[in-house]
Amino acid sequence: MALFDLERVVDRLDFLDPAAGQLQKLISQRIAAGGPVAQRVKDGLNGTWLGHPLHPALTDVPIGAWTGSTLLDLLDHGRGEGLGHAADLLVGIGCASGLAAAASGVADWHDTYGAERRTGFVHGLLNGAALGLLGSSLLLRVAGRRRGARPFALLGYGLATFAAFFGGDMVFRMGTQVNRNAWAKGPEDWTEVAADEEVKDGALLRRRAGDAEIVLTRVGARLVAVGAVCPHAGGPMDEGKVEDGRIACPWHGSNFELSTGAVCQGPASMALPIFETRVTATGQVEVRIPPR
Repeated sequence: MALFDLERVVDRLDFLDPAAGQLQKLISQRIAAGGPVAQRVKDGLNGTWLGHPLHPALTDVPIGAWTGSTLLDLLDHGRGEGLGHAADLLVGIGCASGLAAAASGVADWHDTYGAERRTGFVHGLLNGAALGLLGSSLLLRVAGRRRGARPFALLGYGLATFAAFFGGDMVFRMGTQVNRNAWAKGPEDWTEVAADEEVKDGALLRRRAGDAEIVLTRVGARLVAVGAVCPHAGGPMDEGKVEDGRIACPWHGSNFELSTGAVCQGPASMALPIFETRVTATGQVEVRIPPR
């Protein structure tokens, strides 16, 4: 079966939905029970501080370590203890960093649904099994049974490589964690979008400016304009709410600073686009993207 067909099969595995839903519910309960501290931990794992998702950066470490350990295991036949010890160390580094990558992956997966959630669930199950096999290999190596540890490591590495296909499928076919505003830049010249009297304090007014959808609102006397599409998963920001100078996405609760677009709370990791505003002498609101 071609991999292209395989990804479509996973899309239709709706019998996974109850288990995936229960796991997401459990994660939500744990975050709620942990309060602001748990939310900050999840934000950190989502990559709000980094400016893009953390998970792809973390996965490079275990994959690289396990690739190196696999090559060293294959070369370590009567060549002395050096290669074997180096392979053992790399397996350990891969397992430790794999736990961190798994935590960030779970944080991202928590806010998915439908076929995207099913694919992520399969991706996680495969990687979990791979981590278990490589962890078993590590324990055998510590016990001095390197020969018996190598088959576990090789199988785990193969499984992790296979799991990576589904991770790529989520990003490149489904668009998981891809910035929804990457191609909507907005007008460089002042563009009329609404009458000044239409924009109310605390209310959200959606308009189109060039290639971009925007939201207009007032915070006291200040007129602001931001992107109408949440960069995380495309949520409609005009259906969110404004509070304390922030705007919240109605889908997953991402919060953005209205004055700068900066992420205040995840799962979004990329800023919300902002626009300059002005009111003409005729009472029309005009916007443009900030000049470089």
